Amino acid sequence: MRILISGICGFVGSTVARALQSAGHQVSGFDNFIRPGSETNRAPLEKLDIKVLTADLRDARAMDTLPAADFMVDAAANASVLAGVDGRTSSRELVDHNLCGTINVLEYCKAHQAGFILLSTSRVYSITPLATLPTIVKNDALAPDHSKPLPSGLTAAGLDESFATITPVSLYGATKLASEAMALEYGETFGFPVFINRCGVLAGAGQFGRADQGIFAYWINAWLRKQPLKYLGFGGHGHQVRDCLHPRDLLPVLEKQLAAPQLAPTDRIANFSGGAASAMSLKQLSVWCARRFGPHHVVPDGTPRPFDIPWIVLDYAKATRLWDWRPATSTAAILEEIAVHAEQNPGWLELSAPR
Repeated sequence: MRILISGICGFVGSTVARALQSAGHQVSGFDNFIRPGSETNRAPLEKLDIKVLTADLRDARAMDTLPAADFMVDAAANASVLAGVDGRTSSRELVDHNLCGTINVLEYCKAHQAGFILLSTSRVYSITPLATLPTIVKNDALAPDHSKPLPSGLTAAGLDESFATITPVSLYGATKLASEAMALEYGETFGFPVFINRCGVLAGAGQFGRADQGIFAYWINAWLRKQPLKYLGFGGHGHQVRDCLHPRDLLPVLEKQLAAPQLAPTDRIANFSGGAASAMSLKQLSVWCARRFGPHHVVPDGTPRPFDIPWIVLDYAKATRLWDWRPATSTAAILEEIAVHAEQNPGWLELSAPR
């Protein structure tokens, strides 16, 4: 099958491209290369006979020149929850990239009758019920306090797809949620298959290390090099928790979606994450780093960040029911993979997240 990947030279795009190519598909993709470090992925992909084009999904004319494909996998986004408010990008730039760019991709799918897979995010879920979630501390990590009333859609395994998506979700989350809605509408209106894969925190070797986008890679690289680290917000204890998924673990579900007929609208959206078994706090990550690399001081700093939440873990039971999908790579394996890459690439932070 001919597959075109947007953001192919990003961490997720390049990982998915290699996995799909190895599975026997004809893979190509495009990137605008504005993300520091993305250029490093071009040559390795091209050595695998994956065609890499330079194009910006915000440019409708450039999208019109792309080769025909059977499916588009959208792995391009400004993936920071702080985008549009942190001074790095404007709110208009964020919307242009994450939402208007999606519309251009959907127009491509309409023109070529190509299926569409959107790699979405856990940050479409509402901030308020998560920020006010009753929690307790277990083993240096926050966890929901099940002795108290909890929000609808929060199961013993995490947030399921029925959890609230009402404002606020951050500007970033809103662009992804709007992209989900537009993708489903385009698919219904113009008759091409659409799947929305809401991913937890994606991590692995070669991820670009920024605290607001690739926290696991950033923390491990910074710890190894004894760069300053802080526990921000939540009392400065580092107890905030995220789950962890390697993007190559998406391959089995992508293969099934490529061959699947159009499903009912409610079955086109599912969570994909490492789940509760992968969940880890920053403090626990620090303990792992200390064992792996030796001690390093982390500054406690209770200063809150916009849109930050204390705990988010996705329940992927629906993905298991629909697609017989489960994560395959353990958190320990992901962390070790990042650590080895960090040791082999001493300038990685400077390359992928220049100050």
